[in-house]
Amino acid sequence: MSQQANPSHSQDPKHNPTTADNIKSDSIKTDDADPITTFDPIARDELLDNEKDLPLLAETKLLSDALIRVIQSQTSPLVTQTIDELLAGANPQDTINNVLPKLDNRQTENLIRACSLFAQMFNIAEDRHHKRRRLAHEQDAKPSRSSFKSVLQQIESQDVTAEELQTYLDKTTIGAVLTAHPTEVQRQSILNFHRRIREILNDYTHQSGYQQQLLESDIETVLLALWQTNETRHFKITVNDEIINGVGYFDLSFFQALPALYRKLASQLDEIYPNTHLPNLIHIGNWIGGDRDGNPFVSAETLHHAFRKQASAVFYFYRDQLGLLYEALPLSIRRVNINDDVLAMAELSPDTDISRSEEPYRRALALLSARIVATSHKFGLNYGCRFGVAEPYDTAEQFLTDLKTIQKSLLDNGSPKLAQGRLEDLIRSVSLFGFYLMPIDLRQHAGRHADCVHDLFKHADLEDYLSLSEKARQRVLLRELATPRPLYTPYVTYEEQTQKELAIFEATATIKNSYGETAITQSIISNCENLSDILALALLMKETGLLTIEQGRPISRLNIVPLFETITALENCVGIMDELFSNPWYQQVLQSRDMLQEIMLGYSDSNKDGGYITSQWSLYQAEQKLVDVFGKHNVRLRLFHGRGGSVGRGGGPSFEAILAQPANSVAGQIRITEQGEVITAKYADASNAERNLEALVSATLKATLLPNATMTPDHNLLEKLSNTAFEHYRALITHPYFIDYFLQTSPITEIASLNIGSRPASRKTLARIQDLRAIPWVFSWMQNRLMLPAWYGFGTAVTTLLAENPDNLATLQEHAKHSAFMQSMLSNMEQVMAKTDIDIAKSYVSLANDPEKAEEIFALILAEYHRSQEALLQITGQQTLLSGNRPLARSLALRLPYLNALNWLQVALLKQRRGNTPVLKDENIDDARLLQLTHLTINGVAQGLRNTG
Repeated sequence: MSQQANPSHSQDPKHNPTTADNIKSDSIKTDDADPITTFDPIARDELLDNEKDLPLLAETKLLSDALIRVIQSQTSPLVTQTIDELLAGANPQDTINNVLPKLDNRQTENLIRACSLFAQMFNIAEDRHHKRRRLAHEQDAKPSRSSFKSVLQQIESQDVTAEELQTYLDKTTIGAVLTAHPTEVQRQSILNFHRRIREILNDYTHQSGYQQQLLESDIETVLLALWQTNETRHFKITVNDEIINGVGYFDLSFFQALPALYRKLASQLDEIYPNTHLPNLIHIGNWIGGDRDGNPFVSAETLHHAFRKQASAVFYFYRDQLGLLYEALPLSIRRVNINDDVLAMAELSPDTDISRSEEPYRRALALLSARIVATSHKFGLNYGCRFGVAEPYDTAEQFLTDLKTIQKSLLDNGSPKLAQGRLEDLIRSVSLFGFYLMPIDLRQHAGRHADCVHDLFKHADLEDYLSLSEKARQRVLLRELATPRPLYTPYVTYEEQTQKELAIFEATATIKNSYGETAITQSIISNCENLSDILALALLMKETGLLTIEQGRPISRLNIVPLFETITALENCVGIMDELFSNPWYQQVLQSRDMLQEIMLGYSDSNKDGGYITSQWSLYQAEQKLVDVFGKHNVRLRLFHGRGGSVGRGGGPSFEAILAQPANSVAGQIRITEQGEVITAKYADASNAERNLEALVSATLKATLLPNATMTPDHNLLEKLSNTAFEHYRALITHPYFIDYFLQTSPITEIASLNIGSRPASRKTLARIQDLRAIPWVFSWMQNRLMLPAWYGFGTAVTTLLAENPDNLATLQEHAKHSAFMQSMLSNMEQVMAKTDIDIAKSYVSLANDPEKAEEIFALILAEYHRSQEALLQITGQQTLLSGNRPLARSLALRLPYLNALNWLQVALLKQRRGNTPVLKDENIDDARLLQLTHLTINGVAQGLRNTG
C-alpha cells in the first residue's frame, strides 16, 4: 500500500482514490426492472470532477493520504489491503464478506475505525468546501437569498418605512434552543481533534514548501492521536456531562459568533435603514438541566448545577474581555478628554499604581473587573482578579450601565472606533447573556404533573384527581387556582416524585431571584392532550410561588407552554386553546405575560405516530387554525418547533422550513430546538454558527414582513394524500409482527446501550412503539438504511390519488413548483430516500428470528419504497434522485464505499451477536466485545450519514 505502488496517490486530483474513477459501488444498481438507485451513478464522474470542487478534492486527498499512512503504521497488512480494495472501488459487500472470516476481533476493530475515520475526514473537507463556496458566493454582487442583506433589500422594495420596520424588530424573538437529545455519537475528545485538523487546514492553504510539509506532519500526528483514542464511551454519560458539553459551545463559537453577527446585521441595517436600531433579536436557549421528561436523573440540584456551570463560563468570559479592553485602552488624560462619570469610576478603582494615574479608562476597567469578579463570588465561583474585589453588582443591568458609560465617554471625546469593536461586542454580550449565559426551559410529561396534583389533593383530603373526568378535573383545578390558600404543606410527606417536582419549581424561583427574571421563562408540558394538563402545571406553579394571586388576579412568572406532539393532540389543540382563552382566569394570566402564549409543536412523535406525510400536514393545519384562534382572542402567538436533525423528526434546512410555515404563523416569533449532531454541525465553528443564526433571522423577518408569495396547499387534495398515507403507515406499524421485525432487523437494542445520552431510550419498554422515544426510532431506521419514517405511505397515497383522478398529478406538480410547504416536504424526503440502500436494508432481514414473517414485512416496505420513489420523481419531474442537489450527491459519492462497508460490518457483527453465527476469526469472542464493535459501526454509519437524529 505504499504510495509508489499505488497510482491512486498521484498528485493529480483526477487520480485521487476518493474521486470518480475509484468510487464504484456495486450495491447501487440501475436495472430498470428493479429501480433501487439512491442517485444516478452515471453523473458520478461529473460530481467529483468539477473545477469548483478541485480544492475539495485536494483537501480530501491530503487528509486521505495522511490517514492511509497512519493506518499502514498501526494495522496489519490484511486491514490495509482491505482499505486499499475499498479505495480502488471494490464492491464493499464482497470485500467485507471475503475478509471477515480472516480477521480477528482486533483487526475488525481497526477496519471499522479506518472506515469511520475516512467518513470523518470527508465531513471536515466538505464542511470547509461549503464555507469556501459560500464565501465565494458572498463576493458576488448579489447576496444569497438566505442573507440578512437580501431580505432587507426585499423589505425596502415593499416600501416598508424605517418606523414600521423598527416596530417589527422590537417585537421579534428568535430562539435556537439547545437540547440534550442523544444523537451526537462523537465524544468531545474526538470533536476536539476534528477542530484541530480544521485549524491546520486553515493554515495549510496559506503556506507552501517546507511549511506545508510541517503542517502535513501535524495532520498525521493528530490523526495518530485520533486513531489511538477510544471513539465510544465506556461509561454512561450523565446530565452533568451534557451540561458541560452544552456550555462548551459558547467557547467554541457563540461568544465569538453572536457579537460578530449582531455587528454585521447592525451594519447592514444601518446601510439600508439608517434610522433604525437593532435590538436583541436572536437568543440561544437551553433545555439541558431543566428537561425532566423521561429523564429520572434531572433534579433541583441538577438545575442549580446547570446555572453554576453557565455562570462560571460567562463570568470567566467577562473577566477575560475586560482584561483585553484594559490592555487596549491606555488612553492618557493628557491626550484626550474624559467624561466626569468615567473619572469618578477611576477614582474608585483598586488599580492605584502610579503608572496608571493618567489612564482613567484603564482604572475604570480595573474597577469593573474587580466588581465582576466579586459578583461571581456571590454565585459560589472562585475566580480571582489581579485588582482584588470591589462591590459586587446586583444585576447585569448595572454592569451594562458601566460599560455604556465608558462607551459614551469614548464617543463624546473623538474615539468612535475605540467605542466600537471589542467594547461594543462586550456590551452586546452582556445584554444577551446576563449573569446566566442562556435561559433554561423546564419540561415535564403531563402525566407526571397529574400524578403530583393527585398527591397534593390526596393529602389535602380533596377529590381523587386521577379518577375524575376531564371536565371535573378542570373544575377542581380552577377552584384551587382561584384561591391563595395553598395545598402544599411542609408538614406532610408526599410521594418522592411529588417532592422532586415541587423542588424543581422551588429551585426555579430561587434561580430567577438570584440570576434574573429571564433566567427561566418557560415551563413546557410534553404530551399535552387536554386543557386540564395546562391547568395542572399552573397549580404546581401556584404551590411553589411561581404563580401568585395579587389583588384577586393571577400573576405568572413563567410562560406555560403546551407541547402538542401526537396526531390526535395536533387535531385537538385548536379546540383546547380556544376553550382556554375563553376562560377569564387564564386571560388574566396572559395579561401578566404580555398577552403572549407559546405553543410547542412536536415533529418527532407525530411522525412516529402517523407517518411523515400526515405529520407534516397535521402540523401545517394546526398552525393555520392556531393563527385564527389566537387572532380571535387577541393573543400573541409564538410557535416553538420541536425539530430534530433527521427528516423523520422535522429536520431539514431551517431557512426553507420557516418560509414553509402557514401565513401569519411566524409574525416575528419563533423558537426551534437544536439537538444532537445538529448542534455540532451548525455551532461547533464560529463562522458556521454565524451563518446558521443569520439564516434564522433572515427567514423570520421574511416570513413576517414580506408578502406571502407561496401557494397555499390545496386542502382537499392534501387531506386525501394525508389520510391515505396515514392508513397505509398505520397498517404497517400495527401489523402483528411489525414490532418484532423492527426490534430484530435494526440495531435498536444496541443503540439503547450506546453511551450517548443520560436519558433512557424508552419511557417504559422497547417492546411498544408508543413507549419508544422518537430519537432511537429514527436512529435505528437510519442505521439499517431504510429511513422508513421519512417516506413510508407517500407512494401509496400518490398512487391512490392518481387512480382516483389522473389530473391530480398536474396539481401535485404545480404544488411542487409553487408551494413552499410541498417543496420543503418533498426536498427533505428526496434527501432521505437518496441515502436509502435497499440491498443493505435487505441484509438486515436475515437477523430476524422468523425469516418468513420478516420477508413478508420487508416485501411491504420494498413495494412502498418503489412506489414512493416513482411518485416523487413523477411529481418533481426528475429522472433520478438528487439530480437537482449536486452537493449532497457529491457527498454520497465520496463516502459510499466506506459507509456501505460499515453497514456490511454491522450486519455481520449483529449476526454473530444475536444468532451465534460465527463470522470473525475469533469464534469465541464474548458478547461484550461484540457489542463494543457493533457500537463502533453505529458511530461510523452515523458519521457517514450525518443527520441521524
